[in-house]
Amino acid sequence: MAQFHRHGVESTAAIAGHPLHHMLVTFPIAFLIGAFVTDLAFWSTQNAFWAQASYWLLIAGIVTALVAALPGFIDFLTISQLRDLWIAWAHMVGNLVVVVLAVINVWLRWADPVAGALGWGLILSFVSTALLLVNGWFGGELAYRYGIGAIHDDSPEVERFHAPEPPAAARTPAGRY
Repeated sequence: MAQFHRHGVESTAAIAGHPLHHMLVTFPIAFLIGAFVTDLAFWSTQNAFWAQASYWLLIAGIVTALVAALPGFIDFLTISQLRDLWIAWAHMVGNLVVVVLAVINVWLRWADPVAGALGWGLILSFVSTALLLVNGWFGGELAYRYGIGAIHDDSPEVERFHAPEPPAAARTPAGRY
């Protein structure tokens, strides 16, 4: 079993201690799930605008997923404890599968985004969204359970958060909150 520092493991692909992968994954998630939503909009309205929107959201999702994968892969290669976790492998492979499905989805729509949005295009968007939910869960486990990408709180640069005392009127008669 991998050993982790009680305060987490700092990302090796970070700026000022802030992990880049954590910041960048929001874009491909939004674009790829957005493609599924616009596929549903096309399916229900038959308005070609939504099929075209799905096409461009898929392309944006692929590009931003590859950008987000770079710092994630750097962390994977440079943090030895990470490679000992099955969940890290599942997260990485699962997200690569999502990118491959998105590439296939774009290929299906290449000549005609409207025709591609029907049938397999919609199914691939749904499967990609479902996989993103599972892979996001795995990523959350890595970040919050294992502290991957955490800033060491014993570092002198870390500012401590101290909640202000609530006003006396907010306390119960016994003086508790």
